[in-house]
Amino acid sequence: MIKKICNTQINYIDYGEGKNTIVLLHGWGQNIEMMKPIGDKLQKKNRIIIVDLPGFGLSKEPSCIWSIYDYAFCIKKLLDELNVDNPILIGHSFGGKISLIYASKYKVKKLVLFGSPFKKQIKKLSIKTRILKFLKKVPILNKLEGFAKRHIGSRDYKESSDFMRKVLVDHVNLDITEEVKSIKCPTLIIWGTMDQEVSIEDAYELEKLISDSAVIPYEGCSHYAYIERLSQTVNILKNFIGDE
Repeated sequence: MIKKICNTQINYIDYGEGKNTIVLLHGWGQNIEMMKPIGDKLQKKNRIIIVDLPGFGLSKEPSCIWSIYDYAFCIKKLLDELNVDNPILIGHSFGGKISLIYASKYKVKKLVLFGSPFKKQIKKLSIKTRILKFLKKVPILNKLEGFAKRHIGSRDYKESSDFMRKVLVDHVNLDITEEVKSIKCPTLIIWGTMDQEVSIEDAYELEKLISDSAVIPYEGCSHYAYIERLSQTVNILKNFIGDE
């Protein structure tokens, strides 16, 4: 289904029924299909809404460069259109960061986070990153920075359009720690201990920042831990939601 929200076309699916409405938001470069395995398992007792975030899947890119706050506002406007005012939010990675902002500003019944960044990631500089930093400093060579990013930057950066790269840069550099502190709804944090994108240490930091929260670590799992152990994830979610 398509709705025009905030001057862009948003694709979403809406199925199932029950006392709860579960809204699932995917990670960067993904689409509805990455969250559908969870929605399908929960649809018997819950209304399920899964969104192609603007710029991904069948949703159009935003009409201007959007911040995380713009994405959260867009989701709020979509849910208002669908008569949803107290959702259970489930977000992975980029979708998790949007969920954090949403929960800090609007009414949320419960929140579930899968590998969700909330601050700038501090990593040891790779050779690629050192090259980019060098290009920035040298006159004439700095004109090659854009070319270099497209060819030796991160996979997410390389696979994004020029427009969405600007959104990505804003996202990865934005620290929302202060907003996270204001979240009061029950929050479940599921994280792979081998997550190379967002460290498991960030999960425990989130647990300290959100008053009513708990971390469930998945030993040996990656940034996609929630789907690597889908059955375990679904069972945990059913218990958390009260769906047993």
